[in-house]
Amino acid sequence: MHDGDPKANRLISEKSPYLKQHARNPVDWFPWAEEAFDKARREDKPIFLSVGYSTCHWCHVMEREAFTDPEIARILNAGFVPIKVDREERPDVDRVYMTYVQASTGGGGWPMSVWLTPELRPFYGGTYFPIEDSHGRPGFRHLLTHIAALWGDRRDQIHGQSERMLAALAAHARSEEAVHLPPAGELRDQAFNQLCADFDEVNGGFGGAPKFPRPATLELLFDLHATSPDPRQSGESIRMALAALRGIAAGGIHDLVGGGFHRYSVDAGWRVPHFEKMLYDQAQLSCAFITASQLSEDPVFGAAARSALAYVQRDMTDPEGAFYCAEDADSGRPEDPAVHAEGAFYVWTDAELDAILGPEGAALLGFACGVRPEGNVEDDRSGEFGGRNILYRAHSAGECATALGLPAAVVSAALESAFGRLLEARDTRPRPFRDDKVISAWNGLMISAFARGAQVLGDSGYALSATRAASFLRDRLVDPATGRLARSYRGGVRDDRGFAEDYALVIQGLLDLYETTFDTVWIEWAVGLQEKQDELFWDPAAGGYFENSGDDPNVVLRMKEDSDGAEPSSNSVSVRNLARLSALLDRAEWRVRAGRTAAAFARQLCRAPTAMPQMLASLGWLEGSPRQIVLLGEPEAEGAPAMVAEVWRRFLPRRVLMRVDRRGREFFGPRIPFVAGLPDRDGAPAAAYVCENFACRLPVQDPAGLAGLLHP
Repeated sequence: MHDGDPKANRLISEKSPYLKQHARNPVDWFPWAEEAFDKARREDKPIFLSVGYSTCHWCHVMEREAFTDPEIARILNAGFVPIKVDREERPDVDRVYMTYVQASTGGGGWPMSVWLTPELRPFYGGTYFPIEDSHGRPGFRHLLTHIAALWGDRRDQIHGQSERMLAALAAHARSEEAVHLPPAGELRDQAFNQLCADFDEVNGGFGGAPKFPRPATLELLFDLHATSPDPRQSGESIRMALAALRGIAAGGIHDLVGGGFHRYSVDAGWRVPHFEKMLYDQAQLSCAFITASQLSEDPVFGAAARSALAYVQRDMTDPEGAFYCAEDADSGRPEDPAVHAEGAFYVWTDAELDAILGPEGAALLGFACGVRPEGNVEDDRSGEFGGRNILYRAHSAGECATALGLPAAVVSAALESAFGRLLEARDTRPRPFRDDKVISAWNGLMISAFARGAQVLGDSGYALSATRAASFLRDRLVDPATGRLARSYRGGVRDDRGFAEDYALVIQGLLDLYETTFDTVWIEWAVGLQEKQDELFWDPAAGGYFENSGDDPNVVLRMKEDSDGAEPSSNSVSVRNLARLSALLDRAEWRVRAGRTAAAFARQLCRAPTAMPQMLASLGWLEGSPRQIVLLGEPEAEGAPAMVAEVWRRFLPRRVLMRVDRRGREFFGPRIPFVAGLPDRDGAPAAAYVCENFACRLPVQDPAGLAGLLHP
């Protein structure tokens, strides 16, 4: 009994929603803590480590099948020390054991199930296990009894195997700076060729089912389009990026009713999503659509970005301005809330649509969104979508107008009205669980998205959202005594274990926010965080940043993230952060550190360049000199808003933007001789300088003149 609840285990006292979801399992769960490790060593028992997160569909399935089963609980409690970890709280723990699972099985995912010695060395692992043997795979019940028997009979063999595996993981974790880093252009060419080979010409995107949005790859393609000297590479890059985003915008992976994007598509055509919504997807895809809107006149891109930003403002924002981390894929069915199913909140029967929209409205929406009376999910392996429809853009408004003989504007207005009515109806349904943790790294990504949205889409409310979130992080997720950034915050409790990704992504967000508001408080904090990141995570021997600070002796390895996956690697982002800060503040040592960080991943970049597309985009900052655009004058000076808008409307991937007004002069003047020497233009029209290494061309005082200097 814990916290006075006779049915609760010790997870009831944790703040993680994921751990609390398991607090009434009959399994005697421990959190990742000394109490568990001491018990394993004292009783000489292996550890069963289960890692997941609160909105993970298959985590829910394994809990229902295995962890609520009294017999499974009896076996676990008798023979093992069971530990639960929220991967969103402890990415360092997750990273070590996920690397082991991927190396030993060839795949990974969540829930992750790993068996450890009492010394925390892994010796067997996998992901989701069905409770019984199935299709040649051992079931969870069988595995538990088999591993318990092996622990009794072959303990020395298990210890030897775990030591060998840990040594192999340690070798993998060591960066090899001695490996020569080829020119960025060569690596980018290799990645481009691989992406061309992997591109889906029919549906857009890369690879087949399941299909992920891969926003870091889109960022590389945008960068190649803007900077490649090869016209074919430039043209193909933008074609592939825009085609992928059109597929995402039209697919069921895009929530056409409520805005935002689901995690991934289980099919190749983007139509049938895995329905969870993650904050990092909203942030990165919003940025991708915003960039696409700069490079294309197609309104679909700006509209998709606005839908995601509106969703986050409406459903994922704390009253004080921070952003929550996720919404679940599963929820109660409208007709029977006790029965949970994936996507229940988002799918529609033909009869429901007819009742909400009326026959004419339902017919129009049905044609536009591929609705069928029998349901439109053709490959329904789970059996959860029978008779239900996932809305996607089967026909554009123009195609609907042609087919129905109506003006396109009338059709567009009717569809928008229909989506609004469906949103009202959907809000009466049982909502998916929302994980209201505030994660620093993901908030940093979302601050970037809102800042860039304010710049490009022209909505001042986006700048306010970014500013409120940054203020929340500064006020609630920083230890005032040390300046260290926390990992997460929930219910008034701060988890002070900040990781390299938290620092890197918050710094990126603050730099984007500075270039939106020109409030130097944000760049000043970014500088402080970069210095703290260097202090806590930098590897002076081999370069690059470890993910954790090394403070926790129970994390058996300090690792460096060497792939840009669902979230970009902290090292990939840090290369660009360091280059931006160096260009803004004329600090050459940070540019050198950016180069050493990139070189630390030379082996990975040579072996699989598409594994680190964000790193390849960041590497471009180290070839030549980024442009410095210096705006001189107060915000209200004549011409100032127009010149800022001239910069923002262009996709310029290797530039920094700074404003020298009264506050800007106070901040930059003591640090940069060029700024200290600029004339005081109080009351005069604004002026703009375009520079490299603060060697500047003659200033201009109008948007047309600035446009001429910014033209490639």
